[in-house]
Amino acid sequence: MAFLQLQALCKRYGPVDAVVATDLSVEKGEFVSLLGPSGCGKTTTLQMIAGFVDVSAGRILLDGRDITHAKPASRGLGVVFQSYALFPHMTVRDNVAFGLKMRKVAAADVQRRVSRVLELVRLDQHAERYPRELSGGQRQRVALARALVIEPPVLLLDEPLSNLDANLREEMQFEIRRIQREVGITTLMVTHDQAEALSISDRVVVMQAGRITQIDEPYKLYEHPRTRFISGFVGKANLLHGDRDHSGTAQVREQQGEGELTLSLRPEKIDLVEAGAGRLQGRIVTRYFLGSQWLYRVETSIGEMTVVRRNNGDAPLNEGTAVGLDWPAELLRVLTADEVSA
Repeated sequence: MAFLQLQALCKRYGPVDAVVATDLSVEKGEFVSLLGPSGCGKTTTLQMIAGFVDVSAGRILLDGRDITHAKPASRGLGVVFQSYALFPHMTVRDNVAFGLKMRKVAAADVQRRVSRVLELVRLDQHAERYPRELSGGQRQRVALARALVIEPPVLLLDEPLSNLDANLREEMQFEIRRIQREVGITTLMVTHDQAEALSISDRVVVMQAGRITQIDEPYKLYEHPRTRFISGFVGKANLLHGDRDHSGTAQVREQQGEGELTLSLRPEKIDLVEAGAGRLQGRIVTRYFLGSQWLYRVETSIGEMTVVRRNNGDAPLNEGTAVGLDWPAELLRVLTADEVSA
């Protein structure tokens, strides 16, 4: 039996179904991300697990115990909010100790556990500082330490990195994963950032309009998206019309028009070759420098295609250049229709 289970979990607000018949099993020690756009139901799902939002239907099981209607405090879960919710008048040490003191843990145990978790998040040298004296990343680690110090069975992270700038955000992704692995705690994170979910999760749960549309390991999710929505939301994708050849292999239609199939082709899977070569001919319309990559938009007979090439130090191709486009046929992915409306 999975450590954390959601069974046909639903949340309705009047006539609106915010979360629809959601089933999810999370193993002990696993890091799972709920990924999707705003309004897809991911935060509501997390809040139902935490006990902050009442469940309309279904069950939540934790290590075999039904906690569907238990009070938040009795669930004993660790929660890190988007805003961190630190007490500004308390030092780092006192912020982290607060939950233990509320549970009337002995003073010696409080000191020992707080010192241990501050060392874990690498803030032991800042224990006497106040939140206002810390950077964004340090405040985020205080919030993480406060959640971990109570030794919860599950850690819930609600958009924990959304308030950080891009460079610090990436750094803290790996810091969270390091801490989670070191502690071995079962973790469920809500995010709308696909790069964040793919980089640090064991599995990613994609949600759309209150429903789970795919659950997979990050690599499999990226390489084998099931629907148009997932293909476009999890990374960039060229969506193409296609048919099957006499052997049943999917192939792109080489002229404008509907096809039997909807195909997905990732921009980095496409090679730009000399004009006249390749599977398709085109002309570069625009180019964008992304640092480690060049992104090209190429006009072709089947519409505009996006191509990403690694920046290897060579001069980029000029706008207006005629090119051929080529790709391995096995990298075309056949998509099913979206299971729900966007």
